[in-house]
Amino acid sequence: GIVATVVAGGAALAMLIPPATAQQRDPAYEQARAGGLVGEKPDGYLGFVVPPTPSIKALVDDLNIKRKALYTQRATENAATVEQYAFTSGCNLIMQTRSGEKYQSPDGAWQTRGGGDPIRDSRCP
Repeated sequence: GIVATVVAGGAALAMLIPPATAQQRDPAYEQARAGGLVGEKPDGYLGFVVPPTPSIKALVDDLNIKRKALYTQRATENAATVEQYAFTSGCNLIMQTRSGEKYQSPDGAWQTRGGGDPIRDSRCP
């Protein structure tokens, strides 16, 4: 279907997003991620594993706003919807999590990344 086509096409595009983005250099973000407070969601955005402090909420909200801006720009450049681009990015961002980091599986449950591959949506490339 169209989702599979867009997801497959978007996979190559999402690879253009370097894994070491500015957000991963932010010590507060790294600490929240390493501490299991925040994690990657299948929709391409960060989520809260536990209720956030005001500072963590502000940090994540800011990062998600920046992600949406990037997804909007890339989706426009590649004739995809923002949701399609964000979904493909979510697939890739979950795949890039490190052992011990949190991510959300397709059923909405928070998982801790182990040594193997994470549980991802079946539509992921």
